[in-house]
Amino acid sequence: MRIAFHDYPGHAFPVQLARALAKRGHEVLHLTFSEFQAPKGPLAPRPDDPPGLHLKALSLGTAFKKYSFVQRALQERRYAKLLVETIAAFQPDVILGGNAPLDPQAKLLRFAQRHKTGFLFWHQDVYGVAMDKILRAKIPVFGALIGAWYKALEKRLWRASDRIVAITDDFVPLLTAEGIGRDRIAVIENWGAREDLPPRPQNNPWSQAHGLVGKIVFMYSGTLGLKHNPQLLAALARAFKDDPDVRVLVVTEGIGADWLAEAKAREGLDNLILLPFQPFADVPNAIGTGAALVVLLEPDAGVYSVPSKTLAYLCADRPLLGAIPLNNLAAKLITRERRGAGRRAGG
Repeated sequence: MRIAFHDYPGHAFPVQLARALAKRGHEVLHLTFSEFQAPKGPLAPRPDDPPGLHLKALSLGTAFKKYSFVQRALQERRYAKLLVETIAAFQPDVILGGNAPLDPQAKLLRFAQRHKTGFLFWHQDVYGVAMDKILRAKIPVFGALIGAWYKALEKRLWRASDRIVAITDDFVPLLTAEGIGRDRIAVIENWGAREDLPPRPQNNPWSQAHGLVGKIVFMYSGTLGLKHNPQLLAALARAFKDDPDVRVLVVTEGIGADWLAEAKAREGLDNLILLPFQPFADVPNAIGTGAALVVLLEPDAGVYSVPSKTLAYLCADRPLLGAIPLNNLAAKLITRERRGAGRRAGG
C-alpha cells in the first residue's frame, strides 16, 4: 500500500515504525513539521533504508509561534494546507494521522473522506481537553467558547475516523462515550526506540565534552511547555546549589528554557545547566550522562497527556524521578518497570 504517515513533532519511535512499514514492502511517505520545537528522531535518510521510504520535513520558512494563540492558529492553518498538498501529490491508499494538532488533523481527515482514502487516527493526546484548559486560563470568557469548539471538533474527528489507535486504556472510555465501537479501537502503547537509543556509560564523549564526568546529574530532556512545571527543576537545582558534585541538566527549548535561564541568572544557580535539543546521534550519550532522569507533568494534564520521554529514558537503563499524576500511564510504566529513583539497588 501507499501509506502517508504524519508525525507532527518528528519523534524517534514513529519514524522507526515508518521504516518498519517500508521494509515490509509498503511505499511510505513520512512527514514532520520542521519548525516545531521538539526532540527530533533519526529523520535523515540512512544507507540501508528501503527504497519505498520517503522522509520529508515540511517547513513554513519562519519560526513557529507556539505560545501565541492567534499566530499559532494561523500558522497551523498554513501548515495544514501544505500538508494536504504534499499528501495529495503522493496519492496514498491510507493516511496515518498521529500526534498532530486538531486543525491539521481535521484537514487530513477531510481530504481522506473526499478521496475515499482510509484514515487511521493515532490517538496520542486528548488535544481538545488540553486546549480547553489552556484557553480558559489565557482568554477570559471567549477562551471557554473556543475550548468547547475544539473539544467538539476532536470528538467529530474520532467518530469520522476509520480506526483509532489509542496509546493507553485510559483513552478508551472517552472514545466509547462518543459511540465509537470497541471493534474500531486498538490500544497499542508507545515504545522506546531501543535500537536507536542504546544505553551508554556515564563516562562518554558527550559527558566529557560538557564537563560532567563523575558528577551526579539529574537530567531532564524534552519539551518543557505549559503542561510541565519548570519551577520544579529550579527547586531541584536550588536544593543542591552548594553541592559541588551535583548538576541539574535540562535539554530543551522554548518557554520553559527561557524561564529557567532567568531563574538561573537571578538566583545564581551555577549548577543548573541549560542546553538546546541535541542532534539525535548524541542523544544516547546525553541521556547516559544522567544519574537519574526527570519526568514532569502537571496534575491536571494527567488525563490528556502521556510523556513519551519516559520511554526514551527507560532505554537508558537509568532510574527515573517523576513528578507526575499517579494515574498517568507514565507513572504506571515507571512502577511496572520498577525504574523509580527511590527503588533499592538491585530491586
